[in-house]
Amino acid sequence: MQTLKVELGERSYPIYIGEGLLDQPELLAPHIAGRQVAIVSNETVAPLYMERLSKTLGAYKVLPVVLPDGEAYKNWETLQLVFDALLTARHDRRTTVVALGGGVIGDMAGFAAACYQRGVDFIQVPTTLLSQVDSSVGGKTGINHPLGKNMVGAFYQPNAVLIDTASLKTLPPRELSAGLAEVIKYGLICDKPFLTWLEANVDALRNLDQVALTEAIQRSCQAKAAVVGADERETGVRATLNLGHTFGHAIETHMGYGVWLHGEAVAAGTVMALEMSMRLGWISQDERDRGIRLFQRAGLPVVPPQEMTASQFMQHMSVDKKVLDGRLRLVLLRHMGEAVVTDDYPQEILQATLAADYRAIVAPL
Repeated sequence: MQTLKVELGERSYPIYIGEGLLDQPELLAPHIAGRQVAIVSNETVAPLYMERLSKTLGAYKVLPVVLPDGEAYKNWETLQLVFDALLTARHDRRTTVVALGGGVIGDMAGFAAACYQRGVDFIQVPTTLLSQVDSSVGGKTGINHPLGKNMVGAFYQPNAVLIDTASLKTLPPRELSAGLAEVIKYGLICDKPFLTWLEANVDALRNLDQVALTEAIQRSCQAKAAVVGADERETGVRATLNLGHTFGHAIETHMGYGVWLHGEAVAAGTVMALEMSMRLGWISQDERDRGIRLFQRAGLPVVPPQEMTASQFMQHMSVDKKVLDGRLRLVLLRHMGEAVVTDDYPQEILQATLAADYRAIVAPL
């Protein structure tokens, strides 16, 4: 088992990474103050792991809360189901909410914990690669709004993150690839040697090699923990973690939440960020193509939806959280392995990026 730490002073917390951790109550017990535990999961994950985790937490009074599965349910109506369950079972301020599932469950359970009785304890038990390397770490919680993704929420840190790599064995290949989009992101924005490692190991990751997966998860979590420790509330460097996300969120919002998986939209969005970085003269065409090939090898889409126009992209991007004082800030690559957040770019370069024919840009593998 590997143990990392997110350094936030008195609110610091551990990230446990290893195989079979779902069966180790001694890892969770130090982070549970009361006798009540609510495990929030969904209809897909609960049949796989709810009974097992409930047994691990057998020393507590466990309340299972099972939500419908999918990004389309990341909304107020579904969030109310968590509050309904907690109130009906008379959970008090010493309850602990445990998120068992992917990014949607983690975001919703965390937001519920932040709101219930003005804040109760919260533990992340992510079961998808995307949630293990990204959304479970850092305290971003929230729900979607019809006009924009993740526009309603709170920064609310968990007490601990428990990553059982064995849970990835039940993950569909499409979901695994979606998680790899966020893994690749870390190499592009802040760890060029990791990018080289990923090029050598992407096939092993897709084949669920446990050694490779543990390495990728650990390096991703180390990168995110360092950024979160330096900028918890995304006033500076943390925004670089959103490489490709402004374009990607526009895709998700336009196409309908859940039509494209988050990681799929991020992959196509990152290709657009690579293209714009190249048009600005910051990276070469070869470097752009290097990034595109890695996304392709990970089994991810690298061409944005053909039905989306430049004006539709701009309409959705105008409500992005990185808009400040009416100016759209974008995360781009100054160099491979070095991301920047900037609103200092010619509008014609952005428009050309949005209007580009990515079918002609992307070469077949």
